[in-house]
Amino acid sequence: MTTEQSRIRNFSIIAHIDHGKSTLADRLIQECGAVSERELGAQMMDTMDIEKERGITIKAQSVRLDYVKDGEHYILNLIDTPGHVDFSYEVSRSLASSDGALLIVDASQGVEAQTIANVYIALENDLELIPVINKIDLPAADPDKVKEEIEHTIGLDCSEALEVSAKSGIGVKELLDAIIERVPAPRGDKDAPTKAIIYDSWFDNYLGALALVRVYDGKISKGQEIYVMGTKKKHEVLNLMYPHPLALIKTDHIKTGEVGIVVLGLKNIGDVQVGDTITDNKNKTAHAIEGFEEVKSFVFAGLYPIETDKFEDLRDALDKLKLNDSSISYEPETSVALGFGFRVGFLGLLHMEVVKERLEREFGLDLIATAPTVTYRVIQTNGETIEIQNPSQLPPVNEIEKIMEPYVKATILTPTEFLGNVITLLNTKRAIQEKMDYLSVDRVLLEYSIPMNEIVMDFYDKLKSVTKGYASFDYDQSGYREGDLVKLDVLVAGEVVDALSIIVPKQNAQSKGREFVKAMKEIVPRQLFEVAIQASIGNKVIARETVKSMGKNVTAKCYGGDITRKRKLLEKQKAGKKRMKSIGRVQLPQEAFLTVLKLD
Repeated sequence: MTTEQSRIRNFSIIAHIDHGKSTLADRLIQECGAVSERELGAQMMDTMDIEKERGITIKAQSVRLDYVKDGEHYILNLIDTPGHVDFSYEVSRSLASSDGALLIVDASQGVEAQTIANVYIALENDLELIPVINKIDLPAADPDKVKEEIEHTIGLDCSEALEVSAKSGIGVKELLDAIIERVPAPRGDKDAPTKAIIYDSWFDNYLGALALVRVYDGKISKGQEIYVMGTKKKHEVLNLMYPHPLALIKTDHIKTGEVGIVVLGLKNIGDVQVGDTITDNKNKTAHAIEGFEEVKSFVFAGLYPIETDKFEDLRDALDKLKLNDSSISYEPETSVALGFGFRVGFLGLLHMEVVKERLEREFGLDLIATAPTVTYRVIQTNGETIEIQNPSQLPPVNEIEKIMEPYVKATILTPTEFLGNVITLLNTKRAIQEKMDYLSVDRVLLEYSIPMNEIVMDFYDKLKSVTKGYASFDYDQSGYREGDLVKLDVLVAGEVVDALSIIVPKQNAQSKGREFVKAMKEIVPRQLFEVAIQASIGNKVIARETVKSMGKNVTAKCYGGDITRKRKLLEKQKAGKKRMKSIGRVQLPQEAFLTVLKLD
C-alpha cells in the first residue's frame, strides 16, 4: 500500500535512562494495532537479553506503524534511540533521520543529564520537539514542576506538553494525534537522484549485512545498483523490507521520506557503516548527507582468556561480534603476566561492560580485562606526535616533550543537599568548574571539564554513592590538553608486571604506588623466599612492600648439643633461600589483577 509523502511521520523518542522510553514505544505499537494483546511482550524494541535485564537500549531500532486519524491513513516510523552517552553517535544519526522527536521526562525525577545532551543533538538537527511528561500516575509525580524545569533548563515551551502514563495507557491516543499534527511530513524531491542515510546496520546469518535507511530524495528499488559514498563501493539491491515488530514486510521500493531495510548480501558490516550515504551508481547525488564520521574508540582495555588455550576462541568470538557491532576495534597483544589476548577499543565504559558480557555469555568464554585506558598524544623531542592506548607503548622519559590527555565536558545534575559531596569528588578528579546553575531550590546543574582518564574507572559508581543514586551524569569529548603525567610500573620479585602498568598524574603517583603495593601484598601468595613488591616511575622506586617467606623450623630435630649445630642449619637454610630467590618465579593469581583494577 503506497502512502503519500504528506502522510508519513518520522519521529524519534529521546530520554534519560529509565524514564519509560521502551515502555512508551511498546504502548504506541499496541495503540496502532501492530501487535495483538497476546503477541505484545515487554520492551518489544529491545532485542538483546542484556537490554531487557539492564533496562537500557543498546541498539537503535525502528518500527513502521499504521495509524488512522479522522479517516486518513498515516504511516508512523518510530526510530528508537539508545539513551546512554556511549552510543551518542547512533543517537545523532537516528535523529538526523527523523523530522520530530518526543522528549520524554519522568514526572517524578525531572530533567536529567542525558535528557539535556540528547535535546542539544535534536536541536542541531532542527527537529520539532514535543515535550511528554511520563509516569503521571506515580504518587511522587509533579508534572507542573517538571514543566517549569524543562522551560528553565532547555528553554522549551511546555504550555502544550502532553501528560501520559505509558504503563497504564493514559494520554497515549492524544500523543499519537499530536505526532500527526505537530511533526512535519518529510521533505525531499521524489524525482531527484537517490539519496539515503544509513542510520543503523547489523548482521543477519541468512541475509548478510543489513542497512536500515531513511530515503531523503528519489527512491531505492529492488535490483537497483547503488553506490555507498563513504566506502566508495557499488552493490546490487537484492531485497527491500519495512521494519515491523513481529515480521519484516517485503517491498519493491522505498520511496522519498520512507524508512526501510536494504539487503545487499554483504558479508562485512563495515561496508554499510552508520551515517554513510547511499545513492544511485549511474545517477549519483551531488553531495553526501553531512555528519558522517568513522566511529572512533575512546576507551581501550586488554581482554585475555583466563584459560590460555582459548585464545583462538576469543579471536573467533570477536570476529563474530564485530559483524553485529562495527564500533569495536581490536588487535592481538601479549602480556608476560596474562599471556595472549587482544587490545580492544570501545565507545565508553558501558560499551566495554556490554561487549565483555556478550563475549562471556554468547560464546562461553571466561575473560579478564585489564584497567581501561584512553588515547594519549605524545609529542616527542624529535617533533613527532604519536598516539598510544597502552602504557607499555610510552617512549622513554628522555624522548618525551609533553603528553596530551583527552578531556570531556561533563554535565551533572544533583540534588542540592549532595552538592558539597559532588564538588569534593570532582576536585579529587582534577576537574575544572565551568558552570553552576540552580534549576530549582533543590536541584543544581554543574558543568565541568574533566580528564577522561579520571572517569574511565569508577567515577560513575562513586558519583552515585556520594549522592545516594540521585545524581545523573553525561559527558562529551572536548579535545586534548597538556598533562603532567608519568607511567607507574608494578614490580614483583624485580620483574615488571606489564598488565598492571598505568599512566597517572605525577602529583598522585606516590599515593597510587603505595595503594598498589599494599593491595598486592595481600594477594601475592607466600613463597619459600621473600618477595619484594615495588612501585616505580622509570628507574626510581617510590613504594615497597615485602611478602614474608614461608618459615620451616629446620632446628626442630636438634635436641640440646652445641649451639653451632643450630647455627649451621640456619645458615644452610639462609643460603638455600638466597639461591631460590635468584631463580624463583612468582606466579600471580588472576585475583591479583581483578583486585588491583578496582583500586581508585
